[in-house]
Amino acid sequence: MFPRMKNIRNFCIIAHIDHGKSTLADRLLEYTETISKREAQAQLLDNMDLERERGITIKSHAIQMNYKVDGVEYNFNLIDTPGHVDFSYEVSRSIAACEGALLIVDASQGIQAQTISNLYLALEHDLKIIPILNKMDLPGAMPEEVKDQIIDLIGCERDEIIPASGKTGLGIPEIIQAIVERVPAPVGNPEGELQALIFDSVFNSFRGIIAYFKVVNGEIRKGDKVKFINTGKQYIADEIGILKLDMSPRDVVKTGDVGYIISGVKEAREVKVGDTITAIERPAKEAIHGFEEVKPMVFAGIYPVDTDDFEELREAMHKLQLNDASIVFEAESSAALGFGFRCGFLGMLHMEIIQERLEREFDMTVITTVPNVSYLAKTTRDEEIIVNNPSDLPDPSKLDYVKEPFIKANIITKSDFVGPVMSLCIQKRGIIINQSYLTSDRVELVFEMPMGEIVFDFYDKLKTISKGYASFDYHQIGYRESELVRLDILLNGEHVDALSSLIHKSNAYDFGKKICEKLRELIPRQQFDIAIQASIGAKVIARENVKAMRKDVTAKCYGGDISRKRKLLEKQKKGKKRMRQVGNVEIPQTAFMAVLKLD
Repeated sequence: MFPRMKNIRNFCIIAHIDHGKSTLADRLLEYTETISKREAQAQLLDNMDLERERGITIKSHAIQMNYKVDGVEYNFNLIDTPGHVDFSYEVSRSIAACEGALLIVDASQGIQAQTISNLYLALEHDLKIIPILNKMDLPGAMPEEVKDQIIDLIGCERDEIIPASGKTGLGIPEIIQAIVERVPAPVGNPEGELQALIFDSVFNSFRGIIAYFKVVNGEIRKGDKVKFINTGKQYIADEIGILKLDMSPRDVVKTGDVGYIISGVKEAREVKVGDTITAIERPAKEAIHGFEEVKPMVFAGIYPVDTDDFEELREAMHKLQLNDASIVFEAESSAALGFGFRCGFLGMLHMEIIQERLEREFDMTVITTVPNVSYLAKTTRDEEIIVNNPSDLPDPSKLDYVKEPFIKANIITKSDFVGPVMSLCIQKRGIIINQSYLTSDRVELVFEMPMGEIVFDFYDKLKTISKGYASFDYHQIGYRESELVRLDILLNGEHVDALSSLIHKSNAYDFGKKICEKLRELIPRQQFDIAIQASIGAKVIARENVKAMRKDVTAKCYGGDISRKRKLLEKQKKGKKRMRQVGNVEIPQTAFMAVLKLD
């Protein structure tokens, strides 16, 4: 082993959402004196406003710490990862750049779903796991029970589990000691050809695209000519360096280090996360493996409020994709909303975050349509059409049948919640295939169900009924025929295609009624009556009215004949009728979002 690499440790922090990853990272940074007291603040690595407001990590964050343990100087490369399942793609990328992981479990809540799925991700990459029991200072902590759960889960020794508290700083020296002793140093050949794995990238408006990488073999020097293997593009390394709290330039980044490269890349499409950087003079034969493709769960349209902003939105989407490789999008158009994009997200929270980020970081106000999945429609003329948007569905008279994508869902939950989880899946048209007990109180349920049913709020409901204990994973198993109808929403007789949805016949009436009631609350009152209708083809199945605002035109009539009042009311009625013909109804953005959250 090369002497320099013996002192490098690359590790990430994984846990369920809200188990105290970022707080513990803050304590580690303070303890190793990477940050001064003046720079210290809560959630130091979460540099997005959104992350601070919601108290969640959305992006992984890398930082290098230098610290002496037993008189030897070590380099610790720490990556703090998100905990919410919608961002598990970020976690998988961080794991690919590490040799060890701190598995943090909240002593008051125990092991939860995301702990397990993140742990499996880490084990697939052969990472060394260090179990840590966090939040030991809480009065509700149950250290012994939770230690039993951890031992059941990863089969470690009881004394390997480190009790800690991110709030009080308990256990931090022990964690550092454990990282030095248990996490293996990176393996690689400093004299070999350069191979560096890109695990993240950010956009900087002055310097272009900055890619973060981990050097697996060889070394990279300032001014080297480099090539990105997957895209085949060549660049000059203008600036390279390591990631401290800010970027810290270096002349050379060696094997085992995590660093950044600025090479004047302007185009977002040219940097692919998971790509390999190599030198042009001594190129590597092959790219590094170990990256999974992202699979979107939810598809929705994103449109600019003003159609002239389409190009700006395209730019914004490309820059976002740089920063968040898990978003997939392609251009599409809609009759009501003009040009926009069809986007694939990893879940509902992911969709909300992307929308917020577009508004904050790029000043783009966007309209999001009802999320759905792609269907296959067969016409009576024997043509197969892919339906991405409900408005593309052919007329019922020309339609032979519709097929929808089915998935195989694996749900792991505690045995107390088997009943509610089953009834939720059956309510979502799921068919149970298998049920097996993993341990005395952990059950795995396998269902086949339509993907369209899990798009809306399935995940949130599953989390609610299982108190956050159920973990959910799925893979597609092809298309199956089913009775689907297109539900249209009409405002004053006009179609709003952004609110159309494809839905199973049995749920159409309830869903239509709920949407109409919700829209009635959200659409502001106008000077005229607004009729909100839900229809299937030409048949209206639900209707609500938004009453007109009216001015009291008879206020100035004191006494006198009733016909004077009637004349004024008739005049007002005519005005309202004329207004209704020319007036159009503006739908507020909240209405589009509320439809997504229908129960």
